[in-house]
Amino acid sequence: MMQIRRMGPIGAEITGVDVKTLDDATFGKIYQVWLDSNVIVVRDQSLQIQDYLRYSLRFGVITPHPSKSTRHPDCPEVTLLGANKFRADGTLDTAIYSRGAQGFHTDGSYEQVPFKATQLYALAIPSRGGDTFFSSGYAAYDELPQHLKQKLEGRFGTFKYGGLRKLNALLNEEDRNVKPVRHPLVQVHPETGRKLLYFDQGKILTIEGLDSDESAATIAEMKAYFVQPPCQYRHQWRKGDVVIWDNRCSYHKAAGDYPPEEDRIHWRVSIK
Repeated sequence: MMQIRRMGPIGAEITGVDVKTLDDATFGKIYQVWLDSNVIVVRDQSLQIQDYLRYSLRFGVITPHPSKSTRHPDCPEVTLLGANKFRADGTLDTAIYSRGAQGFHTDGSYEQVPFKATQLYALAIPSRGGDTFFSSGYAAYDELPQHLKQKLEGRFGTFKYGGLRKLNALLNEEDRNVKPVRHPLVQVHPETGRKLLYFDQGKILTIEGLDSDESAATIAEMKAYFVQPPCQYRHQWRKGDVVIWDNRCSYHKAAGDYPPEEDRIHWRVSIK
């Protein structure tokens, strides 16, 4: 029997279901909990890769991640996170080990059509560390001072993979010069109707309509709210967890603190 436990203002845990055999009515309940909670974990799953893809497709269209080097060798729709983190000479590849740990962000902001959701399935979990933090774009908007809300209303940001720091080591050379895309910084969620702040501190380049100095200063002011964003949920992984978050209204980051010699491996899909 399905049980749902709220983890706080955001985040929910679902137990007592097998995602391979969900009927439409049960999936509809899970989907609504996801909309209400920004991020959900379905515990204790045992999935083959095709099971995982079928369940993921119930949320939307799967699109391969632009990092071709980390795609699953047998299934390019799936990214293999945490594998091959040691180079041939035995040194740690920090781009793989620390992936997603550079600060709170939203996935796919560099795409013309951003990712609706990201879903991870936990294959191997370290003995300590390796948590993922989530926060709410709704709460971030609510926390902004009025002068900043007014400045951002109706404005677009430009975004690019790697951002100003060009952290694009996981991309192939031919994929590193894609043109920036633009997205509204204040948005209304298409399904919940709630207002949110759409922001990615690692990928935003400029704010349109502001000169370079004011754009940089405004981005810096926004970043200050992401050092410790409001309304957080910290997910402590277990093997068999399936976690999906709504990229339209939430931010996340990896802790990047687990023992490097231990495995932390997930299947990941990007959903539009």
